Amino acid sequence: MGYIILSVLVLAFDMLTKRLAVFFLEGGESIPILQGILHFTYVENTGVAFGILQDRRIIFITVSLAVLAVLGLYFYKTKRRDRFLKFGTALVFSGAVGNLIERVFNGYVVDFIDFRLINFPVFNVADIAVCVGAVLLLIHFLFDTNGEEEKSADHRTTARSEDDAGAKKKA
Repeated sequence: MGYIILSVLVLAFDMLTKRLAVFFLEGGESIPILQGILHFTYVENTGVAFGILQDRRIIFITVSLAVLAVLGLYFYKTKRRDRFLKFGTALVFSGAVGNLIERVFNGYVVDFIDFRLINFPVFNVADIAVCVGAVLLLIHFLFDTNGEEEKSADHRTTARSEDDAGAKKKA
């Protein structure tokens, strides 16, 4: 249940911060939070991460919907759900939905977090959620040994049942 609340809160925070960025920054101003390190700068991004593949809106919407469907289906079909899967899915889902809403209604995504210390591209809260969620999902997929143990146990149980059925036929 906590992952659903997290997803809703992240989506709401993403939408709120984007609206605030439009209201306060749309004129092209950059507001330094920590001079030379972190600024708030308004950018309308028609591409994907880091502004690549500009103006491919239909492709991005289609891919986003496909990713959301696959992620939702995987989450629904998986019986064992560890924290990394739950919270990773919630973060990726909420971030993808946040940017998808922007893309559908505006044709672009509002980015405003300008981390200048390493000259990083401008991004938003949804981008952070997707990246953190992707790392959590990667951890789940790389280190989920319980899922393999469950599959192995299911296979042993099935094999034992088949052996028992064969033994009863012979008797």
